[in-house]
Formats: sequence, structure tokens, C-alpha cells
Amino acid sequence: MDRQLTLMVVHAHPDDECLSTGGILARYAEEGIRTVLVTCTNGEQGDDQEGRKPGEAGHDDAAVAERRLAELRESVAHLGIDHLELLGYRDSGMEGWEGNGHAEAFANVPVETAAAKLAALMEHYRPQVVVTYDETGGGGYGHPDHVQTHRITVAATESTGIPDKLYYTAIPRAAIKRMFELMAEHGVDLGDFQPSDDFGTPDERVTSIVDVTPYVERKLKALKAHESQGENIFLLRMPDEAQQQAFSHESFERVLNVADGAPEHEDDLFAGLRGDQ
Repeated sequence: MDRQLTLMVVHAHPDDECLSTGGILARYAEEGIRTVLVTCTNGEQGDDQEGRKPGEAGHDDAAVAERRLAELRESVAHLGIDHLELLGYRDSGMEGWEGNGHAEAFANVPVETAAAKLAALMEHYRPQVVVTYDETGGGGYGHPDHVQTHRITVAATESTGIPDKLYYTAIPRAAIKRMFELMAEHGVDLGDFQPSDDFGTPDERVTSIVDVTPYVERKLKALKAHESQGENIFLLRMPDEAQQQAFSHESFERVLNVADGAPEHEDDLFAGLRGDQ
């Protein structure tokens, strides 16, 4: 019996699924491909509903995790994802935060321990395509949980040998430059924030660009579901043209391919895996 076509996307926190992979999750689910979202942490180190940061008076880690996981389930519904799997690890917080030192923080879990849990999910779902972050956590982001997510996904892919294709999410530098130009043209106040020249993925590393234009509205709804996280407000206030620029295509770097017939540059992550090709 042929394996069911399956996409597995592995992310660090509730809300990470929206921007870089929300479109492919919605698109492939609509095409009848089974979609599996694995979220590694519960998001304890996020803002609470009043905007309080970890360590500030009144911030309750458990309450934040409960709210963020509820928001995640709403996002999953908007994107039409078939299966949500939670590894249940504790959010480590941004690099340099006090939460980095917590004994149960995801970044402090031995890679082989967390990779074994993910490998068990790969054995269960047997995905042909797996997507996660690169070794920097995604375009140079460097978040400890994103880096750990990369490590365990690569380890699980190697130990199981199940995926035919492994991709890293990519934020092409040319696309970032254009997006910020559009925002400046529309008078969006960026404050002191400007992307550095080395932020994002070098354009030459991008192998795969998927058009998800029909799913932009679903991505926006999924993003809005994570309303407790203040950083999302900035993205949702972008002008329509900049939102289309940012959300209508999702880019990836293919780092593993054992599928026959997949071209060097793709517009479909399942190229070479569909029976009619």
C-alpha cells in the first residue's frame, strides 16, 4: 500500500506556524495531503494577555501556556491542519533571558531525548516532506528553542530515514529588503528597527518558493488568533501591499532530497513525490 502523502512541519512555539509555513499547511491540506504540525514548547515565556513579560509582576507562566495553546488550536483550525502534536517542553525564552537557565527549558533537554519523541511521531505519520528551521534558528534569528528545534528535527530525520525531503524555512534577503521599502513608502513607523545586511537567508540558498496567494487571508486569521503576543500587532498593521508581499509566497532551502524527478528549483515541496509526475 502506498504511503499517504504527508507534510510534517516542526516549530518551536505556538504562533511560529503562521508566517513561514501557514500557507503551505493550508494549501497542502486543501489538496488532500495530510498535514501534521509539531509544536515543541508550550510558550510559557510569551507575553501574558496584559502584555507583561516573563519576570514582571503578575506574569503567570502556566496561565500564559494555557492561553497560547488555546490560541494555537484556533490557528490550526483556520489553517485546516489535520493533526497537531505537542512535545510539551518548557519555553526557554529569548537568548539571554533568565528562562534560559531553567532545568526543564527545551534548549537544555538532551538532543537525543527530544529527538526520540519526534522520531516516534515520524514513525507514526511517515512524512515524505519535513520542514523546520536552519541551524541559526531561521534566517539568523538565533532563538535557543528554534536552534534546538533544528537540531532535533535533523537528528530524527537521520535516525529514522523516513523523510524523502527536508527543508529549512527561508526568509530571502531580497524579499526582506523589498518589504521594508514598501513599509517605508506607506509611512509605517519602524522606530529604530532596521534589518541588518546579514539578516535573512542568502538568496542563493533558496531552492523552493511556493505560491500561497489564495491562503493569505487564512494566514492572517491564524496570526490574529495569537492575539496575546504583542509582536504580532506590528505585522498585522502592515499596509495591504506589504502584507501581500510578505505572506503570498513561502520560501525554503531544500537540504535533503531522495525523490526522483524533483527539479533543482521548485514551486512545489512535493515535486517528485506525486504519483502523476
